[in-house]
Amino acid sequence: MKVALIGATGFVGSHLLTELINRGHEVTAIVRSPGKVTAESPQLKIAESDVFDEEKLSGLLAGNDVVLSAYNPGWTNPDIYAEFLKGSAAIQSATKKSGVKRYFVVGGAGSLEVAPGVQLIDTPGFPEEIKPGANAAREYYGILKNETELEWTVISPAIEMHQGTAGIRKGVYRIGENSPVFDENGRSVISVEDMSMAIVDELENPKFINKRFTTAY
Repeated sequence: MKVALIGATGFVGSHLLTELINRGHEVTAIVRSPGKVTAESPQLKIAESDVFDEEKLSGLLAGNDVVLSAYNPGWTNPDIYAEFLKGSAAIQSATKKSGVKRYFVVGGAGSLEVAPGVQLIDTPGFPEEIKPGANAAREYYGILKNETELEWTVISPAIEMHQGTAGIRKGVYRIGENSPVFDENGRSVISVEDMSMAIVDELENPKFINKRFTTAY
């Protein structure tokens, strides 16, 4: 498969890049700073572009089988809310212009329902420092639900999917849709390595076209 990967130097994106290459896919890594890409492979092409440059971006996306977006302006970015929404809209528009139909987005866990009508982001104790980014991801998921031209998929990570849960690849995971997947201890947790495996599995064998899913152990 030919995959255009946006955000290939980020926390999730860099692990997705490794997973895709290890499974034999051809990857065009679209990044702002090519020097930050450490992976090397004959299957890898590195392209420099800002997501806000729709014309350049659409040209780089053209000819791929899927656009995989791990775009995130950075959790410490004070303007993450506005930039996330603006950048995501630009990627979506560039994908349409490119002629690629399949569009896969790494979203957030904040919009998962932890009780009927109650989303994680609205519960007491949700970390204030990540709320602007989580809210942007929630709003963008709402926008994508009205998308009819692209075959889109969104993954919401487990509640505990961060640097602290990284570093292992169990090779197993469970799938949910709009509510978190909890283990026997009441935790929703997965490593970025196993989430990347779940994402590439979905790319190879689609089950969630025009849907959202989540994954955890």
